[in-house]
Amino acid sequence: MPNPISVTSHDGVARLRWSGEVNVDELRREVAEALTRHSRVEALVPVDDASAHRAATWAGMHREGVRRALDADGEPADQFVFARLVTDEPVSEPVGFRSLLNSFLPRKRAIAQMLVRDPEGRVLLCRLTYKRDWDLPGGVVEVGESPRVAVEREVEEELGLTLPAGPLVLTDWLPPWGGWDDAVCLVFDGGTQQPGVLADVVMQEREIRDVRFCTLEEVDELAADFTARRVRAAVTGEEPYTESGR
Repeated sequence: MPNPISVTSHDGVARLRWSGEVNVDELRREVAEALTRHSRVEALVPVDDASAHRAATWAGMHREGVRRALDADGEPADQFVFARLVTDEPVSEPVGFRSLLNSFLPRKRAIAQMLVRDPEGRVLLCRLTYKRDWDLPGGVVEVGESPRVAVEREVEEELGLTLPAGPLVLTDWLPPWGGWDDAVCLVFDGGTQQPGVLADVVMQEREIRDVRFCTLEEVDELAADFTARRVRAAVTGEEPYTESGR
């Protein structure tokens, strides 16, 4: 028999709680009833409780994020925050349904970089302030931003250069590493620039320590191994897609 659902209220928010299996129709009714008296209804669900995730979703609650918490023994006990607002579109409407799906479908971080070379084929690298390794100019794509626009923005912000992004030369998948989630790195062709372009560089002091054109051998020496592999893959153009440069 499904377990009962408890409802508590605080500052205009209704908090739903249950454990184990729950009747989805009953949960849906509790959500609807709570929204007649509250502007928001929410539930905190253990991240490893797949059954509760499904129930909360089928009841029309959006997954908003992760609440980091500890259990009574001080061990990690993270919880997904599911919620529905009184202003949310009905799930029966296309916009409401898409919004619900969008709340829990996977999202992947995107990084946009630019491959800029001089007439001798050397590659423009930046020495970053927050790590020892050198890297291609570029950065993280903002939410709702085009990767092409992002790389042009990053190059202008970091180096003070206005360089149009050309064709995409490489898509490189980066696996989870050192506390980072996985990401997709898109490398755009920045064309050929004369070495004198370095005189026009205005480095963003908080992020860039140095910038220079490097041979591929220097790239191997200055950059992290996965970055060096990515640069070589982008330069050769033999593979349009790599994983950690391979």
